[in-house]
Amino acid sequence: MNNIDEYRSLMSQPQKVVITTHQVPDADALGSSLALSRYLSKLGHQTKVITPTEYPSFLDWLPKPNEVIVFNSENKTICEEQFDAADVIFCLDFSSYHRLQELEKYLKNTSAKVVLIDHHLHPNVIADFEVWQPEAAATAELIYQFIEDMGDKSLIDTHIAEGIYAGLATDTLSFKLGTTTPDAHKIAANLIQLGLDSAKIHRLIYDNNRVEKIKFLGYILQNKLVHLPEFKTAYFIITAEELKRFGMGLGDTEGIVNYALSIENIVLAAIIIERAEYTKLSLRSIAQFPANEVAEKYFQGGGHRNAAGANCAENSQELEKKFLDVLNIYQNQLLNS
Repeated sequence: MNNIDEYRSLMSQPQKVVITTHQVPDADALGSSLALSRYLSKLGHQTKVITPTEYPSFLDWLPKPNEVIVFNSENKTICEEQFDAADVIFCLDFSSYHRLQELEKYLKNTSAKVVLIDHHLHPNVIADFEVWQPEAAATAELIYQFIEDMGDKSLIDTHIAEGIYAGLATDTLSFKLGTTTPDAHKIAANLIQLGLDSAKIHRLIYDNNRVEKIKFLGYILQNKLVHLPEFKTAYFIITAEELKRFGMGLGDTEGIVNYALSIENIVLAAIIIERAEYTKLSLRSIAQFPANEVAEKYFQGGGHRNAAGANCAENSQELEKKFLDVLNIYQNQLLNS
């Protein structure tokens, strides 16, 4: 961390702390936030975790999710009051203000000290203190290192360990992505030595599906997979009508894109999901193919080399056409990857 002595001085007395993260928090965002909150609470700080939107229901098992304040019309005043009263605001797992949605203005106008802990490229969040490592496998990896660097590894209990491990496991796709660092494996081993039940976490994340989701997955795999071997690409398109027909909620499409990536000789996988407000494009790649470059250059999105995405104004058909045009640009690079 830059200015670590100044940070230690700031946090030497109890502070009112707000911890926030990106819209539709995933396991890395929410797990990291709850782990950090519990750690700071143990040091005597008053903490509140505030998210810009709801988080997926499959993360309800995380320790203390009921303590999360979700920004909405009912909680707007509470969120405003918490940001106004905060002495310190921690920003986890996002690098751009727009990922906070309505909370963006509160962060930009705060008089509190801001701490950024993140592993995404090109951060534009103005912070007083940073733990920013784009080479890290997950923000959860940085949370563990932050606690260790503060000399507080002994404070890591089962709840903190579960939040950190959830972030590590999901952002690395169970430690199989090329972005998985040696430190990620070492941290996982350390957490297991501390008593973490890693098998339990994997069951809660991956083997805790509603039957409706499994039926939806069967429908998608049978009817919606597009395989383009001439581009070493496979993708899915899901319409808003299909989401409604199968009763799919927030987070129910999580991980489907990885089925396309699992096909032999596939370098790039995508999923296009049409929602009421926007159409979401998620990209996954292997080896050195830059999914983040594709997302940023052609869809005003971003992310990591092998995992990126964007929220787009086009409908699913328009976005598919644009995606296919982009594939023509990258065809040689895809074929040679």
